[in-house]
Amino acid sequence: MENINLKINGLDVSAPAGSTVLEAARLAGIKIPTLCYLKDINEIGACRMCVVEVKGARNLVAACVHPISEGMEVLTNTPKLIQSRKRTLQLLLSNHDKSCLSCVRSGNCELQQLCKEYGVDDANYYEGVSNSYELDDSAAHMIRDNNKCILCRRCVAVCEKTQGIGVIGPNNRGFDTFIGSPFGMGLGETSCVSCGQCIAVCPTGALYEKDYTDQVLEAIADPDKYVVVQTAPSVRAGLGEEFGYPMGTDVEGKMAAALRRIGFDKVFDTDWGADLTIVEEAAELLDRIQNGGVLPMITSCSPGWVKYCEHYFPDMTENLSTCKSPQQMFGAMLKTYFAEKEGIDPKKIVSVSVMPCTAKKFEVGRDDQDAAGVPDVDIAITTRELARLIRRCGIEFTALPDETFDDPMGESTGAGVIFGATGGVMEAALRTAVEKLTGEELANLDFKDVRGIEGIKEAVYPVAGMDVKVAVASGLGNARTLLNKVKAGEADYHFIEIMGCPGGCVNGGGQPQVSGDVRNFTDVRGIRASVLYKNDANKPIRKSHENPAIKKLYEEYLGEPGSHKAHETLHTSYVKRTIN
Repeated sequence: MENINLKINGLDVSAPAGSTVLEAARLAGIKIPTLCYLKDINEIGACRMCVVEVKGARNLVAACVHPISEGMEVLTNTPKLIQSRKRTLQLLLSNHDKSCLSCVRSGNCELQQLCKEYGVDDANYYEGVSNSYELDDSAAHMIRDNNKCILCRRCVAVCEKTQGIGVIGPNNRGFDTFIGSPFGMGLGETSCVSCGQCIAVCPTGALYEKDYTDQVLEAIADPDKYVVVQTAPSVRAGLGEEFGYPMGTDVEGKMAAALRRIGFDKVFDTDWGADLTIVEEAAELLDRIQNGGVLPMITSCSPGWVKYCEHYFPDMTENLSTCKSPQQMFGAMLKTYFAEKEGIDPKKIVSVSVMPCTAKKFEVGRDDQDAAGVPDVDIAITTRELARLIRRCGIEFTALPDETFDDPMGESTGAGVIFGATGGVMEAALRTAVEKLTGEELANLDFKDVRGIEGIKEAVYPVAGMDVKVAVASGLGNARTLLNKVKAGEADYHFIEIMGCPGGCVNGGGQPQVSGDVRNFTDVRGIRASVLYKNDANKPIRKSHENPAIKKLYEEYLGEPGSHKAHETLHTSYVKRTIN
């Protein structure tokens, strides 16, 4: 690609043709502040924080959308620009709830950070009317506080463009503009799927998950409760960021140690539930292939995707695997198998999950998720909530020793841990399904065709005299594209993996917040996913059906994969919903 030569702050810079001033400056090691900009998602030049001076231009230009040209001369830090940015921040604060001390984003708020950098305090620079809004807490997973919204429209863009849903947008005009759902509906009244991607991209505290850390501590403090925690694969790949570790650090050992010090009676691993899911899911896939079942079979471990399917593709709910998600399978076995072995009344068990996913807060309340007559999982918290819980309990995370999970529901394989990356469920399932179909041991366990952060991936594997056709999609906009091809007869698959969040669970709506500046220029999804693949490569056992704890479970309790008892406890049902 041809390069363009220009000067930025007197420095000679060369950048690919088609680059913006913002991108060219980044190549030169110059950071231009942004608030609304998200690369390829929200490129609207609205917030005016990124304005720069371009020689020959009559006005300041927005660096995030202004293309570079040969010989262009750009200034990014003149007194005029600094004053312009300060004034923008002052105007934003004039209509902003400045209760920063109690805000969930305090210390990790992009608006707050810019105010600090530009010396803007909370003084009322512009007196006049300010807007006031009631909180929208109608959704199962999150709260919208428009008193802290800066109208950057990042949430609107990710909901519409990335997820293909569009249940939020700007209402009214001018000073009265606010972000909300159509016709005055609360978010919980819409066909929102609880993915939390809007929370992930919000630069302030306007959007945040419902916090259940107080309920967790209350349960732990109750002597009549037996409180058990499970942690999803992706949590170990993201939690360290909350405590200053570089992105891509595996903190599994310290996480287990922290949970034990918080006071949980048992510290288990959702990876065990992932292995169980694969064994059941592989059995279901083989049964559908061999006995004329509904194909393609589509994974059901992502609750955001499942709810999306129920709303937007209700005619394809029969394609969904009936397997519960790993979180719910784990909870079901905890309150049946484990409870029986330990002689504990399931009603006294409080099942807590730590997830990278806000949709898990919706999933715990779904119907047909109560194998023991009580909810399989009682409380789902996010990675961010766990970080708050660790701090609140006074635990020095970085000083902790590495510890292991408890047995028997802490033993897992490499197949279980890669569930957190897009393509991971497919790869894990193939490791088991291929061996079951061929009756032979796989020489190579790495199905690299389904790895990577691409939105849609396809592969064909010759197995036992047949071509097994698979596809992987992450992000619901990509899911829509893929399923429309299937419905139109343009694509033919046996098995499809869909993750609600782009890149999979490593980029879930409950993972540590990443600023737009980092998100725009860093492969967050790839870096976090690398943790899981390294973990997989280092595991002594890498196939779910070879997990000794899973084998024992079937021997002692379930009988065999797909048995009547397995269906009673590990499988679920779906509903056909409307679009609101």
